[in-house]
Amino acid sequence: MPNGLLPPADFNALIAGDHRDPFSVLGMHNVGGKIVVRAFIPGAWGVSVLESATNHNAGVLTRVANTALFEGIIPDKKEVFTYRFSVDWGEYTQKLEDAYRFSRVLGDMDIWLLAEGTHRRPYERMGAHPAEWDGVAGVSFVVWAPNARRVSVVGNFNGWDGRRHMMRFRSECGAWEIFIPHVLPGDLYKYEIKTQEDNIILKSDPFALRAEMRPDTASIVHRLPDVYPSREDRQRANALNAPISIYEVHLGSWRKVCRDGFWQWLTYDELAEQLIPYVKDMGFTHIELLPITEHPYDGSWGYQPTGLYAVTSRYGSPESFRRFVETAHDNGIGVILDWVPAHFPSDAHGLARFDGTCLYEHEDPKEGVHQDWGSIIYNFGRTEVCNYLVSNALFWIERYGVDGLRVDAVASMLYRDYSRAPGEWVPNRYGGKENLEAIAFLRKMNETVGTLRPEAVTMAEESTSFPSVSRPTWDGGLGFHFKWNLGWMHDTLAYMRENSFFRRYHHDRVRFGIMYAFFENFILPLSHDEVVHCKGSLIGRMSGDEWQRFANLRCYFGFMWGYPGKKLLFMGGEFAQHAEWDADASLDWHLLDYPLHLGVQRLVRDLNTVYRDFSALHRLAFERNGFQWIIHEDVDNSVFSFIRYDEYGNFVIVISNFTPMPRYGYRIGVPQPGRYREIINTDARVYGGSGIHNALLEARPTYSNGQAWSLEITAPPLATCMLIRKESS
Repeated sequence: MPNGLLPPADFNALIAGDHRDPFSVLGMHNVGGKIVVRAFIPGAWGVSVLESATNHNAGVLTRVANTALFEGIIPDKKEVFTYRFSVDWGEYTQKLEDAYRFSRVLGDMDIWLLAEGTHRRPYERMGAHPAEWDGVAGVSFVVWAPNARRVSVVGNFNGWDGRRHMMRFRSECGAWEIFIPHVLPGDLYKYEIKTQEDNIILKSDPFALRAEMRPDTASIVHRLPDVYPSREDRQRANALNAPISIYEVHLGSWRKVCRDGFWQWLTYDELAEQLIPYVKDMGFTHIELLPITEHPYDGSWGYQPTGLYAVTSRYGSPESFRRFVETAHDNGIGVILDWVPAHFPSDAHGLARFDGTCLYEHEDPKEGVHQDWGSIIYNFGRTEVCNYLVSNALFWIERYGVDGLRVDAVASMLYRDYSRAPGEWVPNRYGGKENLEAIAFLRKMNETVGTLRPEAVTMAEESTSFPSVSRPTWDGGLGFHFKWNLGWMHDTLAYMRENSFFRRYHHDRVRFGIMYAFFENFILPLSHDEVVHCKGSLIGRMSGDEWQRFANLRCYFGFMWGYPGKKLLFMGGEFAQHAEWDADASLDWHLLDYPLHLGVQRLVRDLNTVYRDFSALHRLAFERNGFQWIIHEDVDNSVFSFIRYDEYGNFVIVISNFTPMPRYGYRIGVPQPGRYREIINTDARVYGGSGIHNALLEARPTYSNGQAWSLEITAPPLATCMLIRKESS
């Protein structure tokens, strides 16, 4: 028979690499009381079967019809037994375990949970995982591709031949699986997928734990990191009433090193040695990293991810990134990751039309294509997709110990008409514009993280008036711990652009924010988005001559650190970098040789110290009783003053003069009698200011600004001062 013992349909399907159930014909089977063994090994000259227990040659397989299929009946055997192959490659002989003799990878419970989309940790089963089965080392592979005709694992271990390791289809959950012996950590692999249209496509693993450096796109076999233990100190440091001051960093351009005549990125280990001590010295409590999941294009800064479970190889291995997190924690610094669940790029090796169909995305471009970025929007209504993303959020916290996730582009997820003209979007089932499926996903993600890792926090980059973003899901909210206050950022930066003489006409831009400051748990973000795309640097957006620009920036920072809300500053802003951020270059560290830049850096360090040391500046950041205006109506002088309280009655008074005119004999009301002293003055000479300051002040029983007591102060030019009662701490 030209097909050997196989029916023609099975034979032809194997040869064509199109067999949907290769396990039913390859390997060892009892066929009518006879033990039949088949192997499909392209390039082999001959194949023999060895008994594993004795290493005895049990039989020689015959090549079928001059193909790569070998087949034979094992004489004197009535039952299947454990075996391996002896493969003759012409120049040498190799003993190989047969992938088709091993049992199923997924258990019944895994199948059930994956099919339901309720598996909390699918990354423990999906993807590639080194394992040992029956004493044989290898790797188990599982991939979701329900609409594929055939899926194979291809890699450097099988000559990238899709006929070598065709996978078993588990129709109950749409996944394909196989355990491949002899594959090792570090081996390269992809999935070769044959679509229903008979097209062959190569895809990287959606659950890959490591990937090649661009432009190469193969996944890399890697071991799942151990669970990172929960730490009570991190839960305290991430609490709503904790001082949280975040240094936002793009790892590739914070600082570069010259190697072999080329400026290159620092590694995770080098960043642990240099970045973390710097952040600690500057008094920041957290580092927020622009996305470090694998991405093909440097210019996306990580916001076009193709490997949500893979630490980018640009800066080193997954182990070195985990050491970075551990070093940060050992130094009292939290690590927050920028996380991108809103969309993904259309690169051929990624998630787009993964099995030949719109598996992770919508078929309809009105729902599935992002108008602004040309990227692809996840189908949040599909349980498997929702589960993929929710488990990814948990993965970074559980396996790498990160303190939290800043969720990118939440506004684009919440509304179906985001950046779309009428007629270009699909209403929800009630006819509205809200994306109900995305809302449900965000709530599930926040509930999962909050339940399983309560020490961690989530932060929403959300620019609309969507209600209760940072309120618990049980109270109707989305469940985030914090929300970026983009309205405050836009209003105050616009105010700082104005010539100081004309600021009287824009007074409401500063005071309006308090109208909504306590509706959400806000972070005040001066992020990377404010120093790119021709916006210029922070110092470049301040008005006036050089002295005034630096004074304005110092005044603004002082106002920001006194204002209710957690703080976030993008790298370079802390020393007033002149140039707009360039992701391909290092920060301009040489500017610290100049006194004005060094002064700004000293100020930010001292602001962080004051913010951390004085509880009134952080304990009640999200409660109305933690804030009280003293002066907000002084339009002519462009002066603002307010009080920050903690729950024990301690308070800090903040005064900001947004004009270059010092205000002598300026009266402000205070809540208590006593002596008052400055704890920060952004006009101090050490920061590059003029040195106008207040000596010890004595409150008088003179009514002012609704207070029975008042101080007569000097408000320095373009400066913010903070005062406390001398007896308070």
